[in-house]
Amino acid sequence: MRVLVTGHKGYIGTTLVPLLLNDGFDVSGLDSDLFRECTFDDGIVNIPEIIKDVRDVTPRDIEGHDAIIHLAGLSNDPLGDYDPTLTDDINCQGSIKLARIAKQVGVRRFVFASSCSNYGAAGDQFLTEDAAFNPVTPYGESKVNVERAVTQLADKDFSPTFLRASTAYGLSPRIRFDLVVNNLTAWALTTGRVYLKSDGSPWRPIVHVEDISRAYAAALKAPIELVHNQAFNVGTTTENYQIREIAKIVESVVPGCRVDFAPDAGPDKRNYRVDCNRIARTLHGFKPQWTARRGVEQLYEAFMRVGLTLEDFEGERFKRIAHMKKLIDSGHIDGRLRWSSAALEPQI
Repeated sequence: MRVLVTGHKGYIGTTLVPLLLNDGFDVSGLDSDLFRECTFDDGIVNIPEIIKDVRDVTPRDIEGHDAIIHLAGLSNDPLGDYDPTLTDDINCQGSIKLARIAKQVGVRRFVFASSCSNYGAAGDQFLTEDAAFNPVTPYGESKVNVERAVTQLADKDFSPTFLRASTAYGLSPRIRFDLVVNNLTAWALTTGRVYLKSDGSPWRPIVHVEDISRAYAAALKAPIELVHNQAFNVGTTTENYQIREIAKIVESVVPGCRVDFAPDAGPDKRNYRVDCNRIARTLHGFKPQWTARRGVEQLYEAFMRVGLTLEDFEGERFKRIAHMKKLIDSGHIDGRLRWSSAALEPQI
């Protein structure tokens, strides 16, 4: 199966591509590579690729593929909040355009990187895929709007699948430190504090980046009738935690640290727990292998190995929003997040 992965050079993409190759897929990539200077560790695999903004995709870029895994986009709430019109332009309109072109050129499967952020402010009850959408950020709204539009494109020749990932964590060649487990572990190691900026009460489902990748592979391997126009919460039902519970796990793994709250710590309006039984019942190839504790242990060992410092993880290199602003300020990209002509191969 010929598979195009958009966003193949991002946090999930650099983990997903090797897994797909090992499973025998013929993989190519498409990515604007905004974060090319943000590599944390070795392991990025070279594949045939097009360096292009997803907003600029043409039929020629994607024809001949059997499936698309669409990861590309502004990846979190801070990036989404930076300019909500950009979030709509890239995450929503760009994704819908891609799906329409995919259908036009005969790509059969379209697997979209949706999110449990769709549920937003939802309280303490476990949410199935049939729960109401209640996004509270431009990022979450963009994911909801793509699902609503792309589901209307489904027919016997075009089969979308929506993977609503829990909050990701874990080691990746293009690591993100704006994810709660990664962030708290880095704070603990570099400062001795497991630093909470909220009161720790909100619920959040979490899932390791490798297990997210396994879900994509399982969706491609599954009989198409099982995943046709279906949404799946990606994770394990037992891996729902209150933020303060994650903090206590970090405290128990990283020696000599303590849980500490920011002076203005208050409740976070993003609060949801998800039921992941549908993916467990349907995608028998999806076998999650990680728990929060194992993930924190992995991160702690990796951070120790590279000698992670506070400047590293709070600086411009590994903080997506800060790095993007640096690119804009330096003239490497413009305000619409497109590379300048002089920065085709930027030296940052």
